[in-house]
Amino acid sequence: MRTVAVVGASLAGLSAARSLRKQGYDGRLAVIGDELHRPYDRPPLSKEFLAGTLGEPELALETDDEDLRAEWLLGTRAVALDHADRTVRLADGREVRADGFVIATGAAARTLPGSEGLAGVHTLRTLDDARALRDELALGGRLVVIGGGFIGAEVASTARALGLEVTVVEAAPAPLAGPLGETMGAVVSALHADHGVALLCGVGVKGLSGERRVDAVLLEDGRTLPADIVVVGVGARPNVEWLEGSGVVLDNGVKCGADGRTSLAGVVAVGDCANWYDPRAGLHRRVEHWTGARERPDAAIAALMAGGAVEPGVPRPPYFWSDQYGVKIQFAGHAAGADSVTVEDGTADERNVLAVYRRSGIPVAVLGMNQPRLFTRWRKHLAAPL
Repeated sequence: MRTVAVVGASLAGLSAARSLRKQGYDGRLAVIGDELHRPYDRPPLSKEFLAGTLGEPELALETDDEDLRAEWLLGTRAVALDHADRTVRLADGREVRADGFVIATGAAARTLPGSEGLAGVHTLRTLDDARALRDELALGGRLVVIGGGFIGAEVASTARALGLEVTVVEAAPAPLAGPLGETMGAVVSALHADHGVALLCGVGVKGLSGERRVDAVLLEDGRTLPADIVVVGVGARPNVEWLEGSGVVLDNGVKCGADGRTSLAGVVAVGDCANWYDPRAGLHRRVEHWTGARERPDAAIAALMAGGAVEPGVPRPPYFWSDQYGVKIQFAGHAAGADSVTVEDGTADERNVLAVYRRSGIPVAVLGMNQPRLFTRWRKHLAAPL
């Protein structure tokens, strides 16, 4: 291959570019990104950066002496892939011709219908999102977080530490029931009550009120929550619209094999937009976690360089962490499908549990709250060869 185009300039795209050079690729490397910023770390955006304890320079993912010999095309998004012509067309009219392609376009935060143009309403996905939200939180007031997932919980934790009055609204019966299951989701979500944050579960949001700026959140049960700031944390959708009609099979993102290969030769996908096959579970999963974006590009680049001649390995079970109210939460594996969960160490009341999820007696996931040593041991166990 003489030219490889990496479409996406966040962690997954940067990891793919690094992997190309590490695996001996010495040809032209083009990295395309829709943001103007060089690659930066996203997890601190909802925590240290939002709190003002971490500056923008510390978010940089590239080291000062790093030189990938890449051509950076930033501030313009990809709008089409022409596989026959081997080109990516950009929104500014330029085209990038390449022999191999890495799709790493990530995901975009879902918005609340009717919130467009209403001041005080935020999502949190990008550095620009975090800048805007940080400036508003510094003014204080009443914050309503719509969605009790990890981003919403981290924002609530940070805002509460800054002195804001915080309410979290979750449509499901228990927050985090998806990734953690209802039992342990309820345990983790109890951190809100521990720190004076109101948590309203089992009720949906009907809409927002306010003329130019939001002043309240309207709930489906008729209640009204006064709000100076609203953060919408209701998940993300993969950025794959630009691939429609390209021949790349799309199914909850880019459908891939266990090594990131797509339906088209010479095209692999990594990061939040990639729906990889999981041999352990026998199904496809889209993993939206930092560790996957960091680790999986190695396998995808190996497959791209070998033209699919290398037997795909088994990806490590997904791993993610969250810092909320001073508690470090770590999770590895998949809670879905588990038929039991047991607390192996600590107690739920003290928020220091180590819980193991099992299916037919076999461990499939592990959760740790302030249990880093035991968690690491169990995570290694889950990642052991099949």
